[in-house]
Amino acid sequence: MSKNNFGKVAVLLGGRSNEREISLQSGRAVLEALKRRGIDAHPFDPANEPIEDLLRKKFNIAYIALHGRYGEDGTIQGVLEFMGLPYTGSGVLASAIAIDKWRTKLLWQSIGINTPRYMMLNAESNLDTVIKELGLPLIIKPSREGSTIGLCKVTSAEDLRDAYQAAAKHDQAVLAEQFIEGVELTAAILGDTSLPLVRIEVAGELYDYEAKYLSLDTGYFCPSGLPPKLERIIQDQALQAHMILGCEGWGRIDLILDSSDKPYFLETNTSPGMTSHSLVPMAAKTAGISFDDLVIKILELAHVG
Repeated sequence: MSKNNFGKVAVLLGGRSNEREISLQSGRAVLEALKRRGIDAHPFDPANEPIEDLLRKKFNIAYIALHGRYGEDGTIQGVLEFMGLPYTGSGVLASAIAIDKWRTKLLWQSIGINTPRYMMLNAESNLDTVIKELGLPLIIKPSREGSTIGLCKVTSAEDLRDAYQAAAKHDQAVLAEQFIEGVELTAAILGDTSLPLVRIEVAGELYDYEAKYLSLDTGYFCPSGLPPKLERIIQDQALQAHMILGCEGWGRIDLILDSSDKPYFLETNTSPGMTSHSLVPMAAKTAGISFDDLVIKILELAHVG
């Protein structure tokens, strides 16, 4: 879809997920970029406006700047396909799979993408067995949440039950995952290209919600400083990890590089943050793509159901 054919663009932002505030920031940044390029773009918050107004107001395409549930899990994608409206990012199935960390891992393992060992937990799980199988520390997190919401690092057996219960408040499906000590990296995907890696340095122990959005001490480095050959290997694997899920348009893969330079892929994001200081724009800038150009490119790659 070319710039001249965009027509009237709805920037979907806000929504009803736990990531509403971040989505509002992303949506506003995208909206401003589109307007700077002369695009007829307007904000649309599905939490406050009837979704059928997308048709009533004669929008031609939707830019999805929603994060988390209802915006990144196939829900809004299905509604838009039913309406016949093109939209940015991945389709219904890929979005639904990608937000589910367990099923993402199953697909990655099927093609040899390395991911930390894990077990699924429920209220009847034998937690002693979990520790015996995976060791300590552990990462406990909801399977179908974003922005590390509900995530906890467990260092003692006594804390595991509380960590499970905290994660279960967000999702019935809870993941216990082997903790990997190493370098935090993220790989942005644009079209069929893996952009330069971003290396993340966290002041605390964990790259959690506070480190991502609140801390002023988290460091981001792009170029990553990794040896070029190693970076290329990780970029290629990230693109494979993106494609096996059926993802389209753009996205971001998060991973850990251990002390032996072995990458462990953690999760994928089909609608990553899009503020001027977010990680995908950072990677794009290193690749010579401005924020405004990135927004236009994502729109050009829109999914047509």
